[in-house]
Amino acid sequence: MTTAEETAAEPGAPRPLRADARRNRELDLAAARETFAADGPDASLNEIARRAGVGPGTLYRNFPTRQALQAAVLADRVAHLCGRADELIATVPPAAALSGWLRAFLEHARSDHGLGGAVLSEPPGLDCHQTILDAAERVLARAREAGAARPDVSAADTVQLVVGVALATGHGPDSGQGERLLGLVLDALRPGGASGAGRG
Repeated sequence: MTTAEETAAEPGAPRPLRADARRNRELDLAAARETFAADGPDASLNEIARRAGVGPGTLYRNFPTRQALQAAVLADRVAHLCGRADELIATVPPAAALSGWLRAFLEHARSDHGLGGAVLSEPPGLDCHQTILDAAERVLARAREAGAARPDVSAADTVQLVVGVALATGHGPDSGQGERLLGLVLDALRPGGASGAGRG
């Protein structure tokens, strides 16, 4: 007997996971996030299974390869980051949404733990870079409309600036440098930022 959910699924689409299988998958992802953060993208898969409280076979059923698990963790992190953009857009003024989301993006980029480089080719339907660009554009568009961001600011340039800050400050001894550099980026994004940049 099929459920309403299965009946509504598109022909050929994967069947929905049972509740216990879905729970195991979420446990695997949570453990992988923690283990990759501690040990990098080459962390032991057996250690991930141990932290998840499942057998290695369960982990491999959900994620048949290391790259599949890395891609799933990366996609999950990006989904949380982009969900944060929508949350800020809905709850705070445009300027605060822009600064808040760029801070969240900086933290995301600084805590990548090598996953972006490890996932050399993303699975079909997954484009983390474009998803992040779309979120940046949503936040920027609202800030532009409110006069809180320069009209010539692009999502691609803004994302690249923050990635540059993350790369430059990820392992430096000055823990506050990233926040200071992001403050300079935010100053440059504000109306008048370009003309004010060269003033002594």
